[in-house]
Amino acid sequence: MEILNQEFIQQQLHARREKLQDAVATLGQTGELLDLLKQVDVVLEKIAKGTFGICETCHDSIEADRLAIDPLIRNCLSHLTRAEQQVLERDLDLAYEVQKNLLPKQSLRIHGWETAYHYEPAGSVSGDYCDLIDVGDCLYFFVGDVTGKGVAASILMSHLFAIFRSLVHARHPFEKLMDEANRLFCEGTLSTHFATLACGRGNTAGEVEISNAGHVPPLVVHRTGVEKISPTGIPLGMFCNSKYTAQKFTLAKGDSLVLYTDGVTETRDASGSFYGEERLARLAYEFQYGGQAKLMTSKGTLAE
Repeated sequence: MEILNQEFIQQQLHARREKLQDAVATLGQTGELLDLLKQVDVVLEKIAKGTFGICETCHDSIEADRLAIDPLIRNCLSHLTRAEQQVLERDLDLAYEVQKNLLPKQSLRIHGWETAYHYEPAGSVSGDYCDLIDVGDCLYFFVGDVTGKGVAASILMSHLFAIFRSLVHARHPFEKLMDEANRLFCEGTLSTHFATLACGRGNTAGEVEISNAGHVPPLVVHRTGVEKISPTGIPLGMFCNSKYTAQKFTLAKGDSLVLYTDGVTETRDASGSFYGEERLARLAYEFQYGGQAKLMTSKGTLAE
């Protein structure tokens, strides 16, 4: 784990220790409080000795995303006790149900738009973010990817879900939506966590605005070819005062907008080759219009 992470965790543990001492002074020396205090002291001692994050069984590194959630854990996933395994399994089952219920309805048809998505996490839960929000005469859409894996990433994904749902339903101006979401996400997460995200909205006339925070380029599929929407800013959560711009364009009837994560384009075939953006673009065009597609840049019909 990076030194910056350990320093942050150390500060948090000292703060927790003070609160535990206050609780002991108020509630008395209960076994549970004293045990927690002892666990915190053990971790602080490990940080001082440089052994923090090392599995006590195999002496290999403990998963960083698990430590970010609970710095008191002592073993890697491969060396959990049976009781710890059962707790983890229950947590994963619950996280899966929560994440599944956050996904939007399939095959929405609203404001002249037809939507479809496929969500397939690599594990029980993931940091992939997908949402569709109906507001007035506009449809907001989001596809993103949070750093990390497992429960930690799914928690951050839920955080993004809550942030954008709140801002959109509060009718936050679209041109400031990404700026405010970045500030809230940055202030509520560790400095080492960030998220790439493509955020947009479309109206009944086919007019679209998209802001891309370091995400893989969405694809605009129209009869003359496929255009990429390049990033308009850095990933969310890296710097709290980051600013984002949006690209504007109009889709004709029958055109499509394809958003995805790098889980698609970075998938490898049997020979080890990446699936890639060009192959995805050709497939999207063939599905929409048939024939061969021309892959272009985000210039042309797309405008700032």
